[in-house]
Amino acid sequence: MNYSIGEFSQLTNLGIHTLRYYEHENLIMPERNSSNRRRYSDKDIEWIDFIKRLKDTGMPIKEIKYYAELRALGDPTLNTRMKMLIQHRENLNEKIKLLQEHRDKLDEKIKFYQKEISQTINE
Repeated sequence: MNYSIGEFSQLTNLGIHTLRYYEHENLIMPERNSSNRRRYSDKDIEWIDFIKRLKDTGMPIKEIKYYAELRALGDPTLNTRMKMLIQHRENLNEKIKLLQEHRDKLDEKIKFYQKEISQTINE
């Protein structure tokens, strides 16, 4: 299916200005119709969803742009893209581990306060 920029904006929950910025940065390259209007496809939705996931998981925009460049070059870059994603996953796992450690320390502090409050009430 083909979508106008307005329809695509609604489907992806990205503003029109953001979509134009992504196009300017060569992150997305929509087709153009005979009137030179942008036409987005379902594949573009999948690609935008992936870009959003990379952003949400902390990949810097510079790396996302490089990934997009590799993607545009096609199959000869599959190995490089896979290595990028493996490295990103490793970075993400380190962040998750650190966040879990922080959560554990917070849990310890909460238990401390619960114990102190319980003792204060019972005195």
